[in-house]
Amino acid sequence: MAEQKRNLHLFEGFGVEMEYMIVSGKDLNVLPIADKLFKQVTGEFVADVYRGPLAWSNELVSHVIEIKTNGPAATLNGLDKPFHENIQEINRLLAPSDAMLLPGGAHPWMDPFKETVIWPHENNDIYELYNRIFDCRGHGWSNLQSTHINLPFQGDEEFARLHAAIRVLLPIIPALTASSPILDGKLSGFVDTRLETYRHNQEKVPSIAGKVVPEQLFTQAEYDKQIFQRIRGDINSYDTDGILDQYFLNSRGAIARFDRGAIEIRIIDIQECPAADIAVLQVIVALLKELVNETLCSFEEQKSWHEDDLAAIFLGVVKEGSNYAISNGQYLKLFGMEQKAATAAKCWEHLVNMADKDQSNAIVRAIIAQGNLSERMIKHLGESFSHEALLGLYEELAGCLENNTMFLSSTKR
Repeated sequence: MAEQKRNLHLFEGFGVEMEYMIVSGKDLNVLPIADKLFKQVTGEFVADVYRGPLAWSNELVSHVIEIKTNGPAATLNGLDKPFHENIQEINRLLAPSDAMLLPGGAHPWMDPFKETVIWPHENNDIYELYNRIFDCRGHGWSNLQSTHINLPFQGDEEFARLHAAIRVLLPIIPALTASSPILDGKLSGFVDTRLETYRHNQEKVPSIAGKVVPEQLFTQAEYDKQIFQRIRGDINSYDTDGILDQYFLNSRGAIARFDRGAIEIRIIDIQECPAADIAVLQVIVALLKELVNETLCSFEEQKSWHEDDLAAIFLGVVKEGSNYAISNGQYLKLFGMEQKAATAAKCWEHLVNMADKDQSNAIVRAIIAQGNLSERMIKHLGESFSHEALLGLYEELAGCLENNTMFLSSTKR
């Protein structure tokens, strides 16, 4: 999200970022040509291309392109349309190279140890340092695509309320958004493999990602002392020239950006089309509003949850998705559920009925009825995980992206 001229108050704006793979139109193998695309548009190798209300950016690796709002958008309503238009424009520009964009949280057969190409232009010194420290050829670095949402706050009180709400909702978000069940050409055993690899990719410096679910910190001073100062201290021996910024280093599932007055949620796998991404973001924002306003449970109850207890639920959801049985009755009670245990799917069904009272969010209701994208992909493949079957599946997903349509079980021929 671009820098804001002033800090916005809670829910006054939304910064959205969506990452996509560039692949060959012939065999869907990754193509590291994002820099060539940007030069085609601007005449030079740049890190950002501005397209009115949206912008395109490079990422760590050259086969990924990020499309994002150029500053905070006033509303999420209808925001999928400009994203879709930019996707179609990029696909038109890539077509002469027999290339296109591909959705999904991870490429299903990419070999990152052979195919990773680090972005070689602007900011390359940062990326190369990351590569020297962590070896960015792994799946958790070079093969993961997500949707991020930046939510604004102004001052410690608003930060505390927003951070508390995000922390308690975070563990079940992947049950709705997982789209990465396949790595190395086979089922990984995790519904959200992107998050499973992501949480391990910086284990050399554990303070960088923590438990992915952020700690119980509700002021900027607390956050700086317990997260930023620890990260800076732990990275100093690797980053002797002070190149790496604390905001970029922090890899929790939701990161506080005090420099821009926002919290960025990073655990959402990219969906099959912008309409699905925006629909998911709309329901997440609606629920965060309910939590911030204390209509579901009190602020003090939200603050009381330790990251270890939330992380235990998060890890179960990352592995089992919407089928994960949440057995912590106190957690369910946060959302007004009286059951002692319920699946993540039942939890989302309950939450969406509260957040979407007019039943306008048909996409999220379809996700709940048919499963997250990972679960729909697995169901579609059935017993066949051959390369031909995976190729056919991802060709359909590419069609969903180009046409801004959902991938549903009825899609199967």
